[in-house]
Amino acid sequence: MSKLTLDPAVFADDAVAPGTRLVNDAIVKALQALPNRWSVPLPVVRAARISGKGIFPLPPASKRAHDETVPGPRGPVPVRIVMPDGPPKGVYLHIHGGGWSVGSARENDTLTDRIAAHCGLAVVSVDYALAPETPYPAGPDDCEAAALWLVKEGPGRFGTERFAIGGESGGATLAVATLLRLRDKHLMKPFSAANLTSGCYDLRLTPSVRNWGDEPLVLNTADIARFVRNYLRLAGTPDDPDVSPLLADLRGLPKAQFTVGGKDPLLDDTLFMAARWLAAGNDTALDVYPGGCHVFVAFPGPITDQALKKVDEFLSHF
Repeated sequence: MSKLTLDPAVFADDAVAPGTRLVNDAIVKALQALPNRWSVPLPVVRAARISGKGIFPLPPASKRAHDETVPGPRGPVPVRIVMPDGPPKGVYLHIHGGGWSVGSARENDTLTDRIAAHCGLAVVSVDYALAPETPYPAGPDDCEAAALWLVKEGPGRFGTERFAIGGESGGATLAVATLLRLRDKHLMKPFSAANLTSGCYDLRLTPSVRNWGDEPLVLNTADIARFVRNYLRLAGTPDDPDVSPLLADLRGLPKAQFTVGGKDPLLDDTLFMAARWLAAGNDTALDVYPGGCHVFVAFPGPITDQALKKVDEFLSHF
């Protein structure tokens, strides 16, 4: 049986390593230099990011990766598949972050390539529809379709029925929503593990989000509220468990590794969800890293190395 142990020392200011402070200060400085991040249309932001002209560098393209599509409810859903060196030991369905409004599988090549190389897994990363142009329920519909494709085609395509799922930020939200849809709509529990990093699980906004304020450490209160409005522009409400999976019945879900930084506006989302996951009878592990910003694993630093090694261990032995 899992047991969550939370050391209050991880939240202390003196627990934050100098290298972590330097990374955080650099992020805030870079984002404060922008006059108004929301004045640039999102299609322009997306194009800049994928061309390597975004505020943060574009990682090198993985030599293991190729792009294809799987069937979806509104047409083909793009996926980026990253293969390990040998026969896959399993498949990791990855869902990228970006507030359901930006981001792509390609922008996560460093992360997904590492998982393929270190864990021996094939990685299927989903390029789901983005808001506000194509808002809820399109994103979770696409992720659900990719999961159903994997269940049907995975054994023949990859030679395994050992499946894990996960994501970062809004991708972690969609990963849990996908697990719930497969359980409730399709009576399926094909995933044995969930790797969930810095998720937004309650779109009503948890206290840590509401109390964060203006500091742009990757994102702030206003950013998160804007992302929620984009996502729910045409349909859905924050009190629907399909939108806010913290509110769902979580029984019968797979074991999960929760990862979050202590300086993440979405800290409460992970603390609350990990506790509910455990209370629902699921195996649960929670790691809070001192001073880590939102999705700190995307930035260099000692806590990133620690967290990624923990994820490697989790995804290698689920």
